[in-house]
Amino acid sequence: MKKIKTGVIGVGYLGRFHAQKYAAMDGVDLVGVADVEGLQAEKVAAECATRPFTDYLELLDRVDAVSVVVPTIHHHKIARACLQRGIDIMVEKPVTTTIEEADDLIAQAEQSGCILQVGLLERFNPAVIAMKPLLTCPLFIEAHRISVFKNRGTDVDVVLDLMIHDIDIILSIVQSPLKTIHTVGAPVITPLTDIANARLIFENGCTANVTVSRISMDNIRRMRIFQPGSYLSVDFTKKEVMSIRLKKGRQNGQPLPDITKHAFAETDILEMELKDFIANVRNRTRPQVSGREGRRALDVALQIMRQIDENQRRLQQMLGAETCWSGLDPLPVP
Repeated sequence: MKKIKTGVIGVGYLGRFHAQKYAAMDGVDLVGVADVEGLQAEKVAAECATRPFTDYLELLDRVDAVSVVVPTIHHHKIARACLQRGIDIMVEKPVTTTIEEADDLIAQAEQSGCILQVGLLERFNPAVIAMKPLLTCPLFIEAHRISVFKNRGTDVDVVLDLMIHDIDIILSIVQSPLKTIHTVGAPVITPLTDIANARLIFENGCTANVTVSRISMDNIRRMRIFQPGSYLSVDFTKKEVMSIRLKKGRQNGQPLPDITKHAFAETDILEMELKDFIANVRNRTRPQVSGREGRRALDVALQIMRQIDENQRRLQQMLGAETCWSGLDPLPVP
């Protein structure tokens, strides 16, 4: 079996894990890692027995496929350069900062015949995979994605940092166009939105209530789905899915519940995602999270962000800049 020559562009916190997975993967040759921080590139290259580069363009002549794990503002430039050279790419979420940039990458990938996969890795959570066959017609969805504060990821607000995962999953399971969005959100620790809620209402009547926060004392990642005759509960962290359906008959006048619960062994979701990417590269198959799915999630996320910003501006006008969140310095991180 021919080895797929891979590289990683951007080997900070998450990119380092990409490099480690490729280095340990059968049928893959990690030929190099690139980072503008030379010492970091050298450190990760030494860990993974590969070559370091500070200029990613020097890496491109040596690879078949790369992971792009740089700050979001650089996704478009670097991904475009890869696609123009016929290199398949896995770009971390969000795919780009604007819809125009996403459309350009999609067009470039189609023109060059390259794989464009987006790193919305919750799609590979075994609980999410097990949930799919249990779905019928979701009527109400409630999602909570709450985490303790971390300094990484603060170059984007919480909608692009966390909520986009739940947006992507919801859009993949509700077979109806999105009709309206209602939002609320605020900055608390960073100058960007740190806590947000979005209510997504679809044309078929399904409603999804999505809450995210990156300033909690706990880490919670759960989704509940209500549909005719059944209720599903998915715990992304524990990788568990519980289904409650109604049996025929009654006991003491109450419906009889049929409860099934599936728990999965600890699974490396990033490894599953990258193996799927390599399989798509090798077999020339369309990713389940292609550029188009990444664009779709980004589009809704940007609508949510714009609405939150508009609400904040209206609040500022009503209360005065000195009393509005946007007029305050970020709180010190405890």
